[in-house]
Amino acid sequence: MTTTLNWIENELNSLKDAGLYNRIRTINSPQGAWLVVDGKRVLNFCSNNYLGFANHPKLVQAAKEAIDQYGIGPAAVRTIAGTTSLHTELEKKMAEFKGVEAAITFQSGFNANIATIPALVSKEDVIFSDELNHASIIDGCRLSGATIIRYAHCDPQDLEKALIEHRGRYPKAMVISDGVFSMDGDIAPLDKIYEVSRKYQTILMVDDAHGEGVLGRGGRGIVDHYHLHGKVDVEIGTLSKAFGVVGGVVAGNALIVEWLRQRGRPFLFSSAMTIPDVAACLAGLEILQSSTELVEKLWENTRFFKEEMKKAGFDLGSSVTPITPIMLGEAQLAQEFSKELFENQVFAMAIGFPTVPRRKARIRVMISAAHQKSDLERGLEAFVKVGKKLAVI
Repeated sequence: MTTTLNWIENELNSLKDAGLYNRIRTINSPQGAWLVVDGKRVLNFCSNNYLGFANHPKLVQAAKEAIDQYGIGPAAVRTIAGTTSLHTELEKKMAEFKGVEAAITFQSGFNANIATIPALVSKEDVIFSDELNHASIIDGCRLSGATIIRYAHCDPQDLEKALIEHRGRYPKAMVISDGVFSMDGDIAPLDKIYEVSRKYQTILMVDDAHGEGVLGRGGRGIVDHYHLHGKVDVEIGTLSKAFGVVGGVVAGNALIVEWLRQRGRPFLFSSAMTIPDVAACLAGLEILQSSTELVEKLWENTRFFKEEMKKAGFDLGSSVTPITPIMLGEAQLAQEFSKELFENQVFAMAIGFPTVPRRKARIRVMISAAHQKSDLERGLEAFVKVGKKLAVI
């Protein structure tokens, strides 16, 4: 190895010593309540597959049929030759589902954020961002060149304090928050954030990645949850979690959506969502519009698992959603806990810095409608066994 890259080896060794090195496991089966991971059958507590869509037969069939009709790849960016009738249909139906004026799709939720934020604010402007916002929001803010002011997590009063102090110096301002925070499972007080942002004339944007398919009527998301239709300028979504596929969506004000068609850089400079992805997302939308059964089962499973974990003595932090963090503190303990769980046929990965703050490492359990009660009971048994062995409970 050349000496110019020795620093990488040193940094990697430091990560290993601190228990922060990511050892990536390999999935050998379709997504579902159970997986084959590194050749071993284990209970799946890791995937963001909230509704079981990632291997749902209707989504699989829709993707296959679309490939037969359209092929696989769009082979171009949307503005040249990459917009198919499937893309426009998905955007129309997503807007109807979310109850907004218009929607536009991107290749991922990450791309949706880095497309939208720099298109709406620039170096003369200011962004007020929740201190625990997702990395894609952080990167989108940095790309915009705007001044970034962080406010205390889920604290509308601190947001207003920051707006009073700084808003008047900038021509445009944007307030950005995750809807559901992916590591803690808490929900932004979007109703109160809306009141503050309206008072100080800011653009309001929410990233609903973990709210779509989870919150609101039949999984319509956080804006529906708070009855804020027509009041939130921009909703960012991902099609890789509850929808079980891949892709991103921006929904809301029609003027903003039209502007993103003209100036959203991932829309302009990267090929469109692939054909089977778009078709599968359309099938997922059809299921959600026809029935609330899967969303209801997701919450039924969530309530059962959380109640039993709390009875066992585990600290679940501030979660009020299917995202269930088991707070452990030190990264090395979290990694050892995850390893022991795997030995007991439970796949639940440790999460540490920089994904979460130092000394707030955890096991994050992702509950799904695909889980049966017997699956959850099996997982609870393993958590209690390992928790006692490692003196966590």
